[in-house]
Amino acid sequence: MNYAVLKGASYALIHTPDMIIHNGATQTVERAVNPNSDYLKNISKSLRTYDEVVNYAPNQTYIGNIHPDKLKELGNTWLGIDVKGTRDGKLGDIMPEDEFIFIMKICDSFDLVILEKDFLNKSKEVYIKRESKHRTDEDIAKEMSKIKEGAALSDIEALVKNEHSEGLYFNELLVGCVKRAHDVDINLNSHVIFENLVVKASGVVALKELIRKNNIDPTSIDLVIECSEEACGDMNQRGGGNFAKAIAEVAGIPNATGFDIRGFCAAPAHSLVTAASLVQAGTYKNVVIVAGGATAKLGMNGKSHVAKDLPILEDVLGAFATLVSENDGVSPILRTDLVGRHTVAAGSAPQAVMNALIVEPLNRGNLKVTDVDKYSVEMQNPDVTKPAGAGDVPEANYKMIAAIGVKEGHITREELMPFVEKHGMMGWAPTQGHIPSGAPYLGFAIEDFKSGRVNRIMVVGKGSLFLGRMTNLFDGVSIVIEKNTGKVESGSGVSKEEINKIIASAMKDFAQKILSE
Repeated sequence: MNYAVLKGASYALIHTPDMIIHNGATQTVERAVNPNSDYLKNISKSLRTYDEVVNYAPNQTYIGNIHPDKLKELGNTWLGIDVKGTRDGKLGDIMPEDEFIFIMKICDSFDLVILEKDFLNKSKEVYIKRESKHRTDEDIAKEMSKIKEGAALSDIEALVKNEHSEGLYFNELLVGCVKRAHDVDINLNSHVIFENLVVKASGVVALKELIRKNNIDPTSIDLVIECSEEACGDMNQRGGGNFAKAIAEVAGIPNATGFDIRGFCAAPAHSLVTAASLVQAGTYKNVVIVAGGATAKLGMNGKSHVAKDLPILEDVLGAFATLVSENDGVSPILRTDLVGRHTVAAGSAPQAVMNALIVEPLNRGNLKVTDVDKYSVEMQNPDVTKPAGAGDVPEANYKMIAAIGVKEGHITREELMPFVEKHGMMGWAPTQGHIPSGAPYLGFAIEDFKSGRVNRIMVVGKGSLFLGRMTNLFDGVSIVIEKNTGKVESGSGVSKEEINKIIASAMKDFAQKILSE
């Protein structure tokens, strides 16, 4: 069987302290029900600086500068450890808030983002300087010609006060706003438009990183799948989409079509299976999966962090992009025959979930849990989840996989924790819902396959469908990824060797028929 391959991956973090205060769901709710709370009054004192965010070990891991194994060597918590990181990573970028606000303006197709004149000019200058390292002056000038002049601060203040516009802030100062796109449609109010532009803009950042870090020809990409947790549309089709094509347009992907996949946290894994299947079928040759970040989840556990005298650690938007392509004989293959599916009948008990996602696909390949070198599960950063009472999410997943291994007779009880140590990893991804779900390891996995560190991994995505109040069901999907054997088969799914055997057999049969006559 001629499997598709995992060709490249990239990541982006955007430091957004002002968006925590004004747009995070926890803070928005607090402002509505308890506007004079001490938490809101003192929240600014609990925000990290951009340099602190850059020098934070899990963030350096997310953009590829610290391998997960090295992160583990730094300890079980990374607060207070300054790793002297860099903005640009091997796999991605950590972007400051002012630059990102300007990218939101670039992504604004309907003149809904209004920026203060001085802020716009300064941000534009920074953007052009960075982009000039990668693009021609002519290309940048063409893009900048679409950017209108900035507005007076007084006009922006009036839009926020009188026209229900969503304010844009930097260093706690109003620097712009997002206007509503319709007077009565709640799906096009300024808050929703703001959230959707953030998804689009952060997706563009990640996709551009993918192209640049992997020297990809943008014209070779023929499909984009977007798998974040937001959904764009209007009152007639509130989740109709399409983030994928919107992102592809701004990122300069001219030959791509696209669509969105939604599955809460499991969407990236669903997208990986979908992309691999489409490429394997020959429908598309190069498929990009991309996901932007969610402003609602900024500062989601902020009250718990502040109560424990910690900074608010959910201060970054997360985004990623990955490329799935035809078999090149080198890149790791996506085993579409070893896909785990959490079915309707499976039930939501932890053991049932793990049986569906781990045991069943491994049994199909006559594999044991120990035959998978690394499991990429919900790679949430325990620095964030432990103070909030959610524990160490990756470790809990690895313990469940190990327990299943004991039950199946693959390992002994005494080998349970050594299994967790060997086949697991410390979590490093921001708690952006879909972002931690399997995807953060893909970039490292490509390197680890090449170096021989791993020969087989499993990506596991799980989702909470009950959040939509339509069902009590859980969701999940997994897929095994293996080292490429170097054997590339024809597009028909039959190897050249097999074709030669078929021809030889046919010729033999034909010769025998002639002789018999």
